[in-house]
Amino acid sequence: MSSRAERVRVQHAQRDFNRMEEERSLFGADFVVEHPQPQLLTPLSPSLPTSMPPVAEAIPALPVTPPSSESDADDDAALATAVRVLSTEATALACMSRLYQTDPTARRGFVGAVDQIAQTVAGGGKLVICGVGKSGKIGHKLVATMNSLGVLSVFLHPTEALHGDLGVVRMVDTILLITFSGQTAELRALMPHLPRSLPLVMMSSHQSPQVSPLTHDRPDTILLPTPVHESEEDSFGLSAPTTSTTVALALGDALAMAVARRIHVGEGRGPREVFKAYHPGGAIGMRGDAP
Repeated sequence: MSSRAERVRVQHAQRDFNRMEEERSLFGADFVVEHPQPQLLTPLSPSLPTSMPPVAEAIPALPVTPPSSESDADDDAALATAVRVLSTEATALACMSRLYQTDPTARRGFVGAVDQIAQTVAGGGKLVICGVGKSGKIGHKLVATMNSLGVLSVFLHPTEALHGDLGVVRMVDTILLITFSGQTAELRALMPHLPRSLPLVMMSSHQSPQVSPLTHDRPDTILLPTPVHESEEDSFGLSAPTTSTTVALALGDALAMAVARRIHVGEGRGPREVFKAYHPGGAIGMRGDAP
């Protein structure tokens, strides 16, 4: 073989060795990828190694795929909706708090409702709560809260009432209607069948019982105003009960707590002890504390 061909092969071997040395310096020697050795037909010069160590070849990490701009837009829209709903309902609750701090009608109605329900329970009667739809759901929750606080309560669906459930009502009871509009058809159908002597409380957006078709001829109705600062249509573009049910729920909780504090008095017989006795289950019962 000519000396020229031998020089070419030596140069190729030197180039491959240099390349592998560069890889070792770049990636370290822990990750090993063995490169095939050049098949030399003639012995290498003594100055060159006859075997070369394996060289590490790093495997770069895959890049994290960023979320698409469409996904970002959807997430932003969802969060904007959440903040809008939460801030709107928080504002409504702040307005309600201010109303019951300053408005004579609201203050007089709340005190009257607490007095009436306390007298009813003390006299062996109960609170009968009526509502339809989302207001009915609020009524169910209020019944549960009242009973856990020792304020005897039942829920009466107005339609079922006209099909026999009116039998649950006694002359010593008090009726609480929950209706934001104050003109719920099912409640209007029920009203003629409730004795006028029954004390009546209404939770509604109206500021006067005479304004509501339900109670315009019942001026003795105790009114608990539950207005909202702006309509749900204006707030969210649809009239789904959201803000209105939130304020009704909050006022119901306030009423339950106030009545419980009125009727449960004395050492060891306050609302805390009553609640503990009636709520032995769950995490609350295990803790042994009132909320």
